[in-house]
Amino acid sequence: MLRETGTAEVNGARIYYEAAGEGEPLVLVHAGIADSRMWEGQLKAFAERYRVIRYDMRGFGRTEMVEGPFSHHEDLRGLLDYLDVERTHLLGCSMGGGAVLDFALEYPQRVGNLVLVGSAVGGFGPDFDPPKEWDELVAADEAGDLDLVSELEVGIWVVGPERSPDAVDPSVRDLVWEMNLIALRNEAAGLGEEWESEPPAADRLPDLQAPTLLIVGDEDQPRVFAAADLLEKELPNARKVVMHGTAHVPNMERPEEFNRLVLDFLKDYG
Repeated sequence: MLRETGTAEVNGARIYYEAAGEGEPLVLVHAGIADSRMWEGQLKAFAERYRVIRYDMRGFGRTEMVEGPFSHHEDLRGLLDYLDVERTHLLGCSMGGGAVLDFALEYPQRVGNLVLVGSAVGGFGPDFDPPKEWDELVAADEAGDLDLVSELEVGIWVVGPERSPDAVDPSVRDLVWEMNLIALRNEAAGLGEEWESEPPAADRLPDLQAPTLLIVGDEDQPRVFAAADLLEKELPNARKVVMHGTAHVPNMERPEEFNRLVLDFLKDYG
């Protein structure tokens, strides 16, 4: 499989991206604990039917953070403009799902179908007790021990609240730890200031008409289930699937099942 790699000049940042395959565009937007490598198990399967584009958001992976205000959904728009993509299907996980939602609400004419995985929702902050690792996480962050912060966040998001670490493939845990550590170090540098969409996505969900597949792992955090329930209720054309035996990155834990769900959905609504 041939891959195109490059760096796009977007809104003052240099966004690293990869593309493979031919056909309708399908853009993959990673989670806040990851970078574009989280989609390695999807690239080949998706590229057999689509022009697949994955990229590192600013401050993640091979895209450095720069000074100044920014928004991830406007960076997505700038990347699509750079690549001459007028309309695309979008798949976003966690924070990346929030960026996809903001983009789809701002530029509905540029969106085909949406897949939101354990998605964040701008303006939605359900009131739950913090995870059991929270106090240790705060202490590690205050001590500047980013290695430990990343390890604890892997426990929160990749392992989940009910499983033991050995329930998750060590290669998945290790890669997320590595990807997340890059983001934590960039965040610690204090560059850039993300601005939020106004009004927030949570107040505008009924406006979004795009067919939407919601995927959530049954081992994910309660606040993620609450966001998925809100999306299922408020989005006019959404359906939800729960992937068993997975937490916040189901595509990495069960890639074949995940790929089938996404490809079947895109085929049904293509």
